[in-house]
Amino acid sequence: MRRAYGMVGALALLWGAILAIAIRQPGYTDAYYYFNAGQRWVEGDDLTDPYLWVYINAPDELPGPSHVYWMPLESLVTAASMAVGGAHFGAAQVPSVLCFAGLVALAFWLGARLGGDRRRAWLAALLVMFSGFYTPFWTTTDTFALYGLVGALALVTMGLGRESGDWRWYALSGACGGLAHLTRADGLLLVMVLVWVAFWPGGGIGWTRRGRLALAGVVAYLLIMAPWFVRNMAEIDTPLPTGGMDTIWLRGYDELVNYPPGASMSDFFDWGLDNIVRSRLAALGTNLGTFIAVETWVILGPFVLLGLWQRRCDPFLAGVIWYAMGLHAAMTFVFAYPGYRGGLLHSSAALLPFFAATGVIGLDAGIAWMAQRRRWPRRQAQAVFSSALIVLVVLLSVGVLVTRLPDWNDNGTFYKTLAADLPPDVVVMVNDPAALYYHTGLAGVVVPNADPAVVPEIAARYGVTHLVLDVNRPDPFTGLFLEQDKRPFLRLVRLYDADTADPADDYRLFEILLPE
Repeated sequence: MRRAYGMVGALALLWGAILAIAIRQPGYTDAYYYFNAGQRWVEGDDLTDPYLWVYINAPDELPGPSHVYWMPLESLVTAASMAVGGAHFGAAQVPSVLCFAGLVALAFWLGARLGGDRRRAWLAALLVMFSGFYTPFWTTTDTFALYGLVGALALVTMGLGRESGDWRWYALSGACGGLAHLTRADGLLLVMVLVWVAFWPGGGIGWTRRGRLALAGVVAYLLIMAPWFVRNMAEIDTPLPTGGMDTIWLRGYDELVNYPPGASMSDFFDWGLDNIVRSRLAALGTNLGTFIAVETWVILGPFVLLGLWQRRCDPFLAGVIWYAMGLHAAMTFVFAYPGYRGGLLHSSAALLPFFAATGVIGLDAGIAWMAQRRRWPRRQAQAVFSSALIVLVVLLSVGVLVTRLPDWNDNGTFYKTLAADLPPDVVVMVNDPAALYYHTGLAGVVVPNADPAVVPEIAARYGVTHLVLDVNRPDPFTGLFLEQDKRPFLRLVRLYDADTADPADDYRLFEILLPE
């Protein structure tokens, strides 16, 4: 098996390197943000942001402390890599490639452990290696690979702790849960599941022992998180950023960039039961599609559920089952808008190696059931269907990658054109300040989800000089974009025509005029 692990690791590193080479820049807001913060730290600017992508926990001036909404570990590991290889995107991708390879190797181990043979181990590893819609995300500077690996390790060690009753596994799971929380706020759910699993009946141990197991995990988690708590107390006077819980009360995703920031419980319930139910049903439909198309490779969903059902009494999988149910419930019914707009996609990465292993088990069970009734040669049928599955996921992965790459690799053209038309010291209100900074070095703030009348206030506070509107503007700015609304403090400087008949894909640049 040692040689097999070497082959799996080498193939995963090779494919990860190919993905990293194909992706030439971060590509979207999250990845830009984590990269920018890591690069600034390496260049001596500490953990600071020269822009605001949300107004939650906003500083009084720019630059301000970074990661007052998102968590820091992705930026820290990219910074460490850039400190060695240079402050550029290629060096920043290295930790993601390594974490991706680690996740593939973990899937191989899980396939062997749960499936009992090398064939299932290889199938599980190949499913994670060629993971369909996840493929282009693994090697950019986002949290997918990092959270996937540390989150999966938290679940593995939790399962080993549940099996053995050994407090050391719970402590290790708590430490991995701390790393997961440092990567994504959702990682706290892993620690909550750890406590739940420790106290869940069974295993023949008493309540005092259960409490000690849970305590070992929580203490290890706190030790990992303590430095970040100290940093936050120094910067923002609270151990963890506030505002994230307010996303429970969002009535639309644009409310994430409200100004003033925040969404209230009273406004949410005033929205009406009909709207609340509709929003949760929309999240349910989208998240069900994510489970089917993204988490379970389009065709493997029923077999993943079958495999989990067959192993439902396995103490090793207790944490996996509770985490999967808790995550999908939270991202559907509690944090509905951030959940279906990417939260579930990110946090399900930790489940992928388990779904690969149990999906293979369920597929084999389904084939065996059919073989008995159709008089198929069972082993031959399993080989044929398994081979067809891998061919399909490889084609899906390559297709998704080829479709996604042009947009990711070429989305900086407008920002560079904009920078050429502006003085070097401007501050721009724009839809994606993180991308603007990556491509131009210009500071900025996000276009708020508020009446345009707030623009002068924000401009005076942060020195904003220009406003850019595009198709992704919040609804209150639609009138300005379509030139149906005029404001005395805004002067249209330039229309960037996309050379199409549809004005929706144009950009408009305004100068912000403040009183002397």
